[in-house]
Amino acid sequence: MSRQETRIWGLMTEFDDVAEAVHAAEKVRDAGYECWDTHTPFPVHGLSDAMGMRDTRLPWLVLVCGATGMVLGLAMQLWMNGIDYPLNIAGKPLFGIPANIPIVFESTVLFAAISAFVGMLIANGLPRWYQPVLRSERFRRVTNDRFFIVIEARDPSFDVEKTRAFLESLGGLGVEVVED
Repeated sequence: MSRQETRIWGLMTEFDDVAEAVHAAEKVRDAGYECWDTHTPFPVHGLSDAMGMRDTRLPWLVLVCGATGMVLGLAMQLWMNGIDYPLNIAGKPLFGIPANIPIVFESTVLFAAISAFVGMLIANGLPRWYQPVLRSERFRRVTNDRFFIVIEARDPSFDVEKTRAFLESLGGLGVEVVED
């Protein structure tokens, strides 16, 4: 592909009202589009429901990894204090749970935090080094007072003319082609 040739990455429409953007997101969801996103200057209550987003599995991953950290921390303390280097001090047991709670707690938190961080990066497809919508002059207002809906060209239902007509029917301020 030469420098002059451009490829359509998607279509973008702009809204200046939160309620219009949420209502438009419901229409896009109901139309059956799969590869699309909304961009807003602040968190919008109810937008994820309007988009039809599923609950994430990240809490379950964090729970499993935290439990794994707990078990490994407990096993490490059992091995070190009870088997590998036992110290009999004043007839106390070689392995006592209360003395090992800080290590078990810390290993639980460590494993859970690392899994939450890495899982969030993977689930969100980050780091994303390039996003074609950032080249749009109109899109710069998303950090101030505009709301955008972008339908990507990789969507199975994407057709340039039909999708453009659909986005225009949503009542936005205009439809723009986003080129890659």
